[in-house]
Amino acid sequence: MLEAFKSIALKKNSDSPLYSQLYNKLKEMLEAGILLPDMKLPSVRSMAAILGINQITVVTAFKQLENEGYVYKKPGSGTYAADVMMKTVERAEDGPLQDELYLQDDLAFINNGIIKLDQNTINFASATPTPDLFPVDNFKIVLNEVLERDKGNAFSYQDSHGYYPLRESVSMLFKNSDLEFSLDNIQIISGAQQGLDLISKALLRQGDHIITESPTYTGAIALFKSRGARILDVQMDTDGPDLDILELNLKQHRPRIIYTIPSFQNPTGGSYSMEKRLAVLELAQLYNCYIIEDDYVSDLDFEGRGYKPLKALDKYNRVIFIKSFSKIFMPGLRLGFMIVPSALTENLLTAKHITDISTSGLIQRAFDLYIRKGYWDKHFNFMYKIYKERYEKTTEALTQNLDSSFSFNRPGGGLNLWLGLPYGFPVNTLVKHAADHNIVFAPGRIFYSGSAPQTLNNIRLSFAAVYTGQIEAGIEKLCFLMNRLQNTDYTQRNFPIL
Repeated sequence: MLEAFKSIALKKNSDSPLYSQLYNKLKEMLEAGILLPDMKLPSVRSMAAILGINQITVVTAFKQLENEGYVYKKPGSGTYAADVMMKTVERAEDGPLQDELYLQDDLAFINNGIIKLDQNTINFASATPTPDLFPVDNFKIVLNEVLERDKGNAFSYQDSHGYYPLRESVSMLFKNSDLEFSLDNIQIISGAQQGLDLISKALLRQGDHIITESPTYTGAIALFKSRGARILDVQMDTDGPDLDILELNLKQHRPRIIYTIPSFQNPTGGSYSMEKRLAVLELAQLYNCYIIEDDYVSDLDFEGRGYKPLKALDKYNRVIFIKSFSKIFMPGLRLGFMIVPSALTENLLTAKHITDISTSGLIQRAFDLYIRKGYWDKHFNFMYKIYKERYEKTTEALTQNLDSSFSFNRPGGGLNLWLGLPYGFPVNTLVKHAADHNIVFAPGRIFYSGSAPQTLNNIRLSFAAVYTGQIEAGIEKLCFLMNRLQNTDYTQRNFPIL
């Protein structure tokens, strides 16, 4: 890595001060991803010796970088590269990751960190369907019918448990599944995110430990941190979590909760093997821990993998099952449900009542009627076909265009593909060049609770919001950019504009 610093050329006869030149060169290297997050920079003395300049010049440049959040200091250790993509910047009002990220996950994609989405943008960043797929006409029918049928009652408070007929309808959706539960164990919630919040309020105290997959859904990370929880990361293998690390964390820290997305995980798309599903359940029982199963999109099984929910295998009643309808239906309705172990029902009902008393009665009644009229089954089949076609188009295009330096696995379903990039690949630069070509995606390291391991380098591609006709051209262009960046000398300070 010292070669990168040796390549820095400063002009001593320039009108620009040396410290300013050094600051600009190091800033370029950080933004291009040449200097990875948490990488230690040479000491002031070493940097001065490498470049043949005064130590005061280096100190001044480092200080300016630190003031702007590009580097940070560890007392007694030295200066380290910050994660410039995690800097807090001005947020776009309608950014492509708004449905996925929180304020602390703002991304410095392009000028001032703002991405402009327009009709020409190929959006591999969002895992939420585009509004043109929303079943507005049929939902308008049931809304009007509910208003005519129930009059003012449609706007009254519902039981915190949820509208009883809707709980019946939800149970009907799973009558052919392996899930077994009573209506008393179903709780209607305002989206999966609220489910995580309610569980945190009911079970977590300041300083409690919680285990999460690494990487995982960034919204869950933000929520658990907001509750003062201490997150324990467990590395994901191709068939699920590393069981040795999982048990070590359970044994040492006695966490209250394990947060999992066992089928078509977000962001990796990976799924637990049956062996690991059973092992995680046994470990939770052994160490007296509850499991949150976030059923993200297990029903989008395009290759017949047939993964069983953890809840279906849960003989110890340790699993809290959360399901949202947002990826199939209309995310703005904020509607989902939990299947809750009986021992936790009262605590979670209390948390729900304190939070918002109940989910919108009008929306619950309308969705109940939507299911009973058969609209849900029809719309699910419609969305399944669209998503499957987009999945197949995306995986086929990647297979045809991706250089052998990069990797990805076919997850068999879900909405995300996880691409592996070579160590040191300049992801920041790829983000900017892709945006210049109207392509957006999610850099992998935003899905880690802390700094992403330097041995890993990934991006997440979602196809939920990409029109089928855009996929082939979008992947071909993105792969061209990736292949070209991979074959470019990263030490060049004037990075080529593609």
